[in-house]
Amino acid sequence: MRFLIIDSNALLHRAFHALPPLQDKEGRQTGAVYGFLLTLFRAIKDISPNYIAATFDTPSPTFRHKKFKEYKAKREKAPDEFYQQIPITKEILGGLNIPIFEKPGFEADDIIATIAKKIQKEQIYPEIETYIVTGDQDTLQLVDKNTKVYTLGKGIKETVILDKEKVVEKYGILPEQMVDFKALAGDPSDNIPGATGIGKKTASEILKKFGSIDNLYRKIEDKNFKDINPRIKKILLEQKEQILFSQVLAKARDDAPVDFKITNCSFGSFDIKKVEEIFEKYSFYSLKKRLKEIIKNSDNKNEEKSNDFSKAFKDGKLF
Repeated sequence: MRFLIIDSNALLHRAFHALPPLQDKEGRQTGAVYGFLLTLFRAIKDISPNYIAATFDTPSPTFRHKKFKEYKAKREKAPDEFYQQIPITKEILGGLNIPIFEKPGFEADDIIATIAKKIQKEQIYPEIETYIVTGDQDTLQLVDKNTKVYTLGKGIKETVILDKEKVVEKYGILPEQMVDFKALAGDPSDNIPGATGIGKKTASEILKKFGSIDNLYRKIEDKNFKDINPRIKKILLEQKEQILFSQVLAKARDDAPVDFKITNCSFGSFDIKKVEEIFEKYSFYSLKKRLKEIIKNSDNKNEEKSNDFSKAFKDGKLF
């Protein structure tokens, strides 16, 4: 059984900047939506999900902004042409019967972390593989034995699936160390300060040696501990408060108050004529052909799901 969680804002941003501007017959900007759908349809084809959910950011300040007013302050605000495409995306997701999850005060990453946790806690099948479809690296911290990241390579044409081994291979650290890595090295894109004087290479070396920030401070706060560069130790001790604060900013919360049930996210039952009408409305004529692939895929997955349901019933795992 496979569950897709869509990091909608990240995909839309990536598509908006990767594709040339597109307009429908009414002159509405639709390039970001088109790129979003290309990635979504490719993910559906590659992964064959039984369930799908879409997450969105909201315009409201998050708890991170309230703690740190400079959070993401250096990001250039997207133009109106981008934000005008979010309602179109939601309209199409509604046509596909893909539920949308968003919550004022929380980012999409927090919603994703919450759903991923609930999937494993509340699953009605023995094991569900979760795939986070995203255009950035923020959700790599959630990768574990049951959770993978399906992300974009160059532009929006290349895709890659990152499991735990692939994350280590690509970044040199474990997924669960990603938060501490940002806490030490900082993250300019989100304006997370990190520790002044510690770069990515040093942060990676620290985590390889100590495992985590908690273990790091247990060691270096012992006056007798000498197995660390004195200059680095001085930075870590003097900037401990800032590092721990950066850790809070970097960590995706998994306790967002969202009303989530796996059964409400079952994918495959939608009115194809309704979706085709929406596509025609926004001049997505070429995407109509891809609906047939999705329907064929969904029929196969529904049959598989039925077989898995029967097996789980016989095994007593539903109860």
